[in-house]
Amino acid sequence: MRELRGKVAAVTGAASGLGRAMALALADEGMHVALGDVADTSDTFAQVEARGVSALSMKLDVSNAPEVEAFAQLIDRELGGAHLVCNNAGVSPLGAPWKMSEGDWRWILGVNLWGVIHGVRSFVPRLLARDEGHVVNTASVAGIINPPGSAAYNVTKHAVVALSETLYHDLRERTARVGVSVLCPAYVPTGIADSERNRPAGVEPTVKTKETLAREAMLRKAVSSGRLTADDVARAVVQAVKEERFYVLTHPRIKGAIRARMEDILEERAPRNPMSL
Repeated sequence: MRELRGKVAAVTGAASGLGRAMALALADEGMHVALGDVADTSDTFAQVEARGVSALSMKLDVSNAPEVEAFAQLIDRELGGAHLVCNNAGVSPLGAPWKMSEGDWRWILGVNLWGVIHGVRSFVPRLLARDEGHVVNTASVAGIINPPGSAAYNVTKHAVVALSETLYHDLRERTARVGVSVLCPAYVPTGIADSERNRPAGVEPTVKTKETLAREAMLRKAVSSGRLTADDVARAVVQAVKEERFYVLTHPRIKGAIRARMEDILEERAPRNPMSL
């Protein structure tokens, strides 16, 4: 999907962070942009329109399949259908796997994994019917390596990478003119460290231990001091879509930890802690 100008992008998690940055970067390319988020997207909406393209927004819980389908239908009606789909919404509650509440497990699986599944199920048939388009699924380096203290997040992001790779193969088998990219950034200054602000009512939180609080503080520091900005990552996504490139690894320094994990698997040895490499 090399030509973007005049086409339509759907972006979830568009109120802030990477979603907002992607929406604006795509608008800069001349794309019309549909914004979905559980939070208020009015600022992103105004900035997209200020770039001289069309915008629409919808309050959207990506863990809810009917809402995602309604988002796709709205884009069909108002903008003529999406050409590019960015399944980006995500949350990141921390904790050891045996200490995470069932509520937090269900919440993160619902947003990070089911949100992508629902996006694929609603939009890919439309892209196939158009025989044109591209899907960008936001994973993380936590979809390729497994940092301690974030079991649920790692599980969802590994699943997103697996889904994306399989989607790529399935589309190629059908010689479809639909591309796929999986975005795997490391630390970027976004709102992911403050996911609690979007916790749904009634979702049982994990009891935070001193260890979890310390990890949250470390995550906030790492995210806020990231060398790349959300805008940098968004530009990398735009370039990957233009080049129809699958893996989008925005932080080359993390490749050493990825290589170490692959070596551990091939040598059948216990995994090394990626945070100590």
